[in-house]
Amino acid sequence: MAEAADKQARTWGMLCHLAGLCLWLGVPFGNIVGPLLIWLLKRDEFPLVQEEGKEAVNFQISITLYAIGAGILCFILIGIPLLIAVGIAQLVLTIVATVKVSNGESYRYPLTLRLIN
Repeated sequence: MAEAADKQARTWGMLCHLAGLCLWLGVPFGNIVGPLLIWLLKRDEFPLVQEEGKEAVNFQISITLYAIGAGILCFILIGIPLLIAVGIAQLVLTIVATVKVSNGESYRYPLTLRLIN
């Protein structure tokens, strides 16, 4: 029974991170709304989701702020490579976090603003 609960917690933790990729599916602010919804719905049920959900939401908010900053800098051309770098970082780090959580490890994103504690 405990093993099944652990597997279910890891699955929901992975979904918190994977939901951040909703932005790539064309859902405006889906990268924030997806992890936020999963975190709000499952955080009381699974401690792992409480931890990983906060981490995923904080990261996606940070990435959005970085993308807005890079978008503003597009007017002086430095923003274009920065915007590409932010997009690649969001994709790669989300996948890394998902794999880590699926292996039962906790993951902390680098360069993340800890807005939700």
